[in-house]
This record gives sequence, structure tokens and C-alpha cells, in this order.
Amino acid sequence: MTMVETQPPWAARDGLRITGVRAIVTAPEATLVVVRVDTSEPGLYGLGCATFTQRATAVAATVEHLAPLVVGRHPADIEDITRMVHLSSYWRNGPVLNNALSGLDMALWDIAGKRAGAPVYELLGGRVRAAVPIYLHASGATIDDTIEHARSLIGSGLRHVRLQTGGPGVGTYGAPGIPGGYPDAPYPDGWDVEHYLATTPRLFAAAREALGDEVSLLHDVHSRLTVKQALVLCRSLEPYRLFFVEDPIAPEHYDRLPELRAAAAVPIAAGEQVGSVPDAARLVTAGGVDLLRLHISAIGGLTPARKLTALCELAGVRTAWHSPADVSPVGMAANLALDVSSHAFGIQEGHVYAEAVHEVFPGTLRPVNGYLTPSDAPGWGIDLDERAAAKYPPHHYGHERWSTRIRRPDGAIEPP
Repeated sequence: MTMVETQPPWAARDGLRITGVRAIVTAPEATLVVVRVDTSEPGLYGLGCATFTQRATAVAATVEHLAPLVVGRHPADIEDITRMVHLSSYWRNGPVLNNALSGLDMALWDIAGKRAGAPVYELLGGRVRAAVPIYLHASGATIDDTIEHARSLIGSGLRHVRLQTGGPGVGTYGAPGIPGGYPDAPYPDGWDVEHYLATTPRLFAAAREALGDEVSLLHDVHSRLTVKQALVLCRSLEPYRLFFVEDPIAPEHYDRLPELRAAAAVPIAAGEQVGSVPDAARLVTAGGVDLLRLHISAIGGLTPARKLTALCELAGVRTAWHSPADVSPVGMAANLALDVSSHAFGIQEGHVYAEAVHEVFPGTLRPVNGYLTPSDAPGWGIDLDERAAAKYPPHHYGHERWSTRIRRPDGAIEPP
């Protein structure tokens, strides 16, 4: 494929061109994939998050495959370039292609900010808030342990806390389990749905009594329930006024979210496993969610996410972008650009990055008193030290091994 085949039918305003596109894979904490786009202007480059931890090698290979499509293009043509890449494989969407596209897309926005001498959020219309409240995760093997962890987070200034508690077996989500919990079962380390449905309301009853009414409480089901089970859980949690219940049912059944949302007063957040813009838009337009919660690199980056943010604002839905350890600091910066520039903002998942991440990504943000404040530097305000990145080679298959280990006591695989 020659460069001329990918050029648009208009003349570029100046001689600036994309000269290189490559993926950098590093694991200072989780395995992260970041795309670097270089230009013909010395020192002008952009970074974008392409992190699909579970398939990092596939994403990196896809970035390499796509590079010839965009080398020679003007980096300002973000809409045209990203649409071209989206359509280039004919069969579109899916987290591998979309993450590769996201890395390119975010890197082009980083370049745009640097060329303008402004942070990306100014290119989106500027701030509507000074900083972004976040939530962090409190967990423990027991209810008491979880509440004690939550107390420590609240003591650091946090006012939004996700609560997860453990139980028998090793399949508990977001909290330590007790190995060998069901010694007479075919799979003693299984996760039992009835135990979960009984324990979770007790967790939040105890949390409200211990933590008071001023803190906002959240919970992640992680897609493990049927619609009826989810309804039982959500109704049982109504007295405790949760900020949201996340992913109560599996993405295969998202068409049932509107009836679940209508039948229980607890706000519903969903979308973390969505891998296409139309699917994300349907969550909003069909009335399935109170908060749209996307891993924005899985849908293709900032460009589609800002359009979905506008849709949320028009529909009265709020945003709650996914951002644990397997979102790079660049991806977090993109989340914050959307958060501070939109009235649709609801809450931002936070993460306290390991010091090694700060070493690899100079400019990585730290929460202060439960808030994150975006950088005022041009672009994302995040850089990548490739020498430091090379010290932390990627580790593959860790997440897959965790996922495939989760089973019910009868031995059936349980979705992670």
C-alpha cells in the first residue's frame, strides 16, 4: 500500500506529516500498551493508550499492521484517519482492533494539544469543573475487614468507596477468598451465588451503620447474576442508597437492563466490556443505564468517547469511565479530559499507581483528598520513558489464569 492511496482529497494546510507509528508494551504494574506517533517536526510526538491487557501482543501486532495506513498523513485529520482505520479491516470493532485504533486516536489528540500549546480538555471546550472526584476499592476477606479498609480510604479524604467482601472459595470478585470453602463439593474453591446474595446486603447494612450516610457506596457484581438474581440483589440494596451497582448482568443480556433498571431504585452502571460504539450508544438510548461505564480504549479512544459523552448529556445519563491498573496513565488522562469538560460526568474510577508506573510515565497523576486534577501541560501532560519501560517486560496470561480458575462449587466455569 502506497502513501498516496490513503491521502484525503484535500490539500494539507502545512507540511507536517506522520512519520512513524509504533506500540510500546511494558508492565511496571499491569501490562500496558501505549502507541507513539512521531511526526516530521523534531520533538513533536503523541502518546495514546491501547491497553487490552489480556491480548497485549495482538494489539501491538495490529498497531504495526496499521502503521502504513497513516504514515504520511497530516496528524490534524483525526476524524478522517480514525474512520479510515476503523473501516480498513472490513469486519470492524472488537477490543483488539479498537485498542489499536484508540492508541492512534489518543496520540493524535496529544499531538493536537501540543501543537496548540494547550491541554486536550481545552480542545473539547474547556473545563466545567476544577477537579474530578474519584472512588477507590475497599475489600477484605470478611465484612469487618472490608469496612476497616473503607475507613482508611475515607480517612485519606475519599468520599466515594466501592465495597467488595470475600467468602468461601477463591472466586470472589475484588476481594480475597477463603480457599477450600466447600470441602465436600466437586470444586471446593468454587464461588457460590446464594452465599453472595445473602452476604452482600449484610455488607452494606454494616457499612452504613459503621461509615454513616455521608460517604457514597458502590458495588461491582461483575456480571455474575441472572436477571432475576440481579433484581433480588438490587432490591435488597435499596435501603442503603448505593451510588451505583456495576454490571449486575452479563453483556450478553444487556437488552434486559432496561427492565432491571425500571424494577429497582438502585442506579445501574454498565458498559465496561462493551467493544463497539453502537453497543455503547444503545445502552444509553434504550434506557439501560444510569451511568455509562466504558473502557474507552476498547471502543476506539477519545474521538468516539466524546461523542458518547455528548449523547449521555442529552439523555440525562452520567459517565463513570473504567480506570483500574490496566488503564495506562495516558488513558487516565483521556478519561479526565472528558470528565472535566462535560456536564454528563458522574464519577471517575481511580487508581493509585505503583511508583514504577511514575518512573515509566513521567507526569502520572496522584489523587489528592479524593480528587484528581488534570495536568495543564499541552496534550495529555504524560510522557513515556522508554528506557524505564524496557526494565519492566510484559507478563502475559496472568489475567487469563485468574479468569479460568473461577468456577462454581459444582465445577462449572463462572464468568470473571
